Amino acid sequence: MTPRAESVVATADLLIGIDDTDDLDSRGTGHLAQVLLARLRGLGLGTPVGATRHQLLVDPRIPYTSHNTSACIAWRTSAPSDEAAIVAEAGAFLETETAPGADPGLAVVARPRLPVGGCEALAAFGRRAKTEVLTRGDAAGLAARLGVHLSAHGGTRDGVVGALAAVGLHLSGGDGLFLWMEGLRGLWGRRTAAELLALVPIDDVRDAAGARPAPHDVVELGSWVRPVLEGGRAVLLVEAPRDGTGWRVAPREIVKQH
Repeated sequence: MTPRAESVVATADLLIGIDDTDDLDSRGTGHLAQVLLARLRGLGLGTPVGATRHQLLVDPRIPYTSHNTSACIAWRTSAPSDEAAIVAEAGAFLETETAPGADPGLAVVARPRLPVGGCEALAAFGRRAKTEVLTRGDAAGLAARLGVHLSAHGGTRDGVVGALAAVGLHLSGGDGLFLWMEGLRGLWGRRTAAELLALVPIDDVRDAAGARPAPHDVVELGSWVRPVLEGGRAVLLVEAPRDGTGWRVAPREIVKQH
């Protein structure tokens, strides 16, 4: 099976990072990212491309609810006014919809307006957030230098670190899994590789070694399908047939390593 020539991920021109929106009794940041995505779409502020989950450093020096993950919404604007409206709406959303006591942060990056080296600087910040304890001062300094919107909407303001890291990791093109993309939640059961490319905007279907099913090969999907962001592309990881079995989606523990 031949992967798509042009990545669907590259069509996004606005990235919206959020973090620290929940408490132990509420749904996680990934769920809230999908609610926000639906709200922005309902307001006619452009078109969602996808939403990705990113794992950050788990360390006792960092306050987090359960797993220290943040989320990034990849968005395609349709008018110059969309960006300002999205910043305002997302900020208001975080202030009213996040759990009491949460520490929500918001980062909004207009990719075409990043200065030279800006994408790489944000990606490096995201990678550091996976291995280092960063501060809100670190995040604010980088955002100011690159002209990126960064705002806190309650609490100690530390949520801005994860929000900016989520955007940076998405921009890196090699981190995270897709919580949402058009048609993803309708995938279950068994589909051919060709059907998968037709039903959802993934770019490729392959295993960890690069082997791909033929277009007519059937893939066992199960009930949990999450493409990963790898090489700047949305890739559905599968396992090649062995011991008489057919192609199947890679296990959750493998996918969550991305």
